[in-house]
Amino acid sequence: MNRKALQVIRDEHATLAAMLRSLIQMVRRGPEPDGRDEHELYFDVLRAMLFYIDEFPEKLHHPKETELLFPRIARASPEVADAIAQLDRDHDVGESRVRQLMHLLMAWEYLGETRRQAFEDAANQYVDFYLRHMSLEESVVLPAAEKGLSEADWHALNAAFATNQDPLNARIPRDPQFDRLFTRIVMKAPAPVGLGQE
Repeated sequence: MNRKALQVIRDEHATLAAMLRSLIQMVRRGPEPDGRDEHELYFDVLRAMLFYIDEFPEKLHHPKETELLFPRIARASPEVADAIAQLDRDHDVGESRVRQLMHLLMAWEYLGETRRQAFEDAANQYVDFYLRHMSLEESVVLPAAEKGLSEADWHALNAAFATNQDPLNARIPRDPQFDRLFTRIVMKAPAPVGLGQE
């Protein structure tokens, strides 16, 4: 049975986990102490990373899971209903949490070091939240999908997830509208996402 949707989801999770880890590395490093250009570039890259999270996982990946994947799994494997309910609750608050991070980042950038700790704390909490979310999905819900979904379910899911064009994942050609975002993140963010310094 063809389960390409699962590979798309796992690939997107891997890309997002790498992005989150790079984000935390950048936050711990902080902006370069000398040079206004470096300072502005640092915040520009962090904004680009948060924009990516808001634009791709929150607006495309999560809705497909909530609307297409989770209902099918809940019908086929009711024993994972609690995990699905938790994942749906996470999806409900994810967008507002990343927007809150954007606001806290701008406060740090525009109002100075007195606002840095609030952003760092929120960023660490957000990354922990997101990594736990993906771990629950991959350890409980996706295995239930592998066991319980029908060929018709997989056909519908494969078609839906095949259209995902994650700007940071090389699985399929990137949408040209994301080229600037891709370049900005990859050139400055630390590995594993980018080529920048750790």
